Amino acid sequence: MAESDWDTVTVLRKKGPTAAQAKSKQAVVAAQRRGEELETSKKWAAGQNKQHLVTKNTAKLDRETEELHHHRVSLEVGKVIQQGRQNKGLTQKDLATKINEKPQIIADYECGKAIPNNQVMGKIERAIGLKLRGRDIGLPLEVPPKNLAVFESDRVDTDVRLYRQRWSVSLVSTPE
Repeated sequence: MAESDWDTVTVLRKKGPTAAQAKSKQAVVAAQRRGEELETSKKWAAGQNKQHLVTKNTAKLDRETEELHHHRVSLEVGKVIQQGRQNKGLTQKDLATKINEKPQIIADYECGKAIPNNQVMGKIERAIGLKLRGRDIGLPLEVPPKNLAVFESDRVDTDVRLYRQRWSVSLVSTPE
């Protein structure tokens, strides 16, 4: 039963040339001798290094004199960070741990290599208690009052007292 279900097919064919072999000079000449049709096309600047071609923008770039670079943290800020850290008795690693950053970031800020990041600067300011941004660099950081609820409740009480005074005055002055 196995013999009758399947027919045996034998295919004898030679593999054609690969893409690289078909493009070689030798393959092209052999195909021309056999009389086969050939199509050849030259690609513009194929295989050349286009970096060295002269374009309109090359002259424009040559005339460009603007220096583009990132601004770094000033050495003044770095010294303030270092002094504030030492006054608190912290090492660079301790300060980095306290603000959840890597020790290398603290080292970069102290030596002036870091690109300023307001989020990191704010963390360092709060950790060492000194201002690092604006005009007052190095001055103690002004901490907002912790108990704002007391001030808010005082204001509410004052408003209530004024409201009651107005209401009682209007009741007293109304003729019957």
